[in-house]
Amino acid sequence: MKRESIHAATPGWLMGLREAIPLLGGYIPVSISFGLVATQAGFSSVETLVISILIYAGASQFLFVGMAASGAPLWLTVAMTLLINVRHVVYAPNLAPWLPPSRWWPWLMHGLTDQVFALAHSRLPQLPESRRVGWFFGAAMLAWLSWIAGSLLGAVAGEWLTSRWPLLGEVMPFALPALFLVLIVPRFTSRRWAAALSVSVAAALVCTLVGLTNVGIPLAAACGALCFYMIRLPETAGTNKGTADKGTTQEGRSS
Repeated sequence: MKRESIHAATPGWLMGLREAIPLLGGYIPVSISFGLVATQAGFSSVETLVISILIYAGASQFLFVGMAASGAPLWLTVAMTLLINVRHVVYAPNLAPWLPPSRWWPWLMHGLTDQVFALAHSRLPQLPESRRVGWFFGAAMLAWLSWIAGSLLGAVAGEWLTSRWPLLGEVMPFALPALFLVLIVPRFTSRRWAAALSVSVAAALVCTLVGLTNVGIPLAAACGALCFYMIRLPETAGTNKGTADKGTTQEGRSS
């Protein structure tokens, strides 16, 4: 009972900050890698820092730096950067049912990333409405600041780090895929999600083997989504019920 009262007294932003700490294992190595790539492409440390502050989208930032360094037209660089971030059009409606009215959301949505979305999608329904804004602020702010700090570190000392610890250069490119694997593995407790994810992985693998790497990601995602919405498999016993009961219990405690 004492633990529950202490947990209930914890500010929402502090809870979000604490629960987002595991994300740093993926954010920091990838952001260091971006800082190093950006400086090698001719961007200054200040320019690298500004890109991470304003764009704040891993894949889009790598694309932006690569296209700018290769002399691609500005309109094409901007268009491709925005195209990669179209996935946020899907993220927002999925989070909307759990977002209480607040004037801060337009600003806080700058902190919405793939990893923050995955964490928020599972965590927000379990929180009372009064704590959701604070929780999202804490989680998103920690992720954003860690990305900025990692980018600056990579821009200033990336080459020194990789020369001193060569293994770091081998690990950093795998950090982002590893982070995504951590996010999707819990979904394999559901048969429906397991089927969709398996189809996506198989489609991506086939596209890679036949040399269709450019269309592999969107095609694999489309196949997985089609499988998810077309195939009706029974969920594992208690999966949905347990989640619903947990959310109801949390709401009851807040009343």
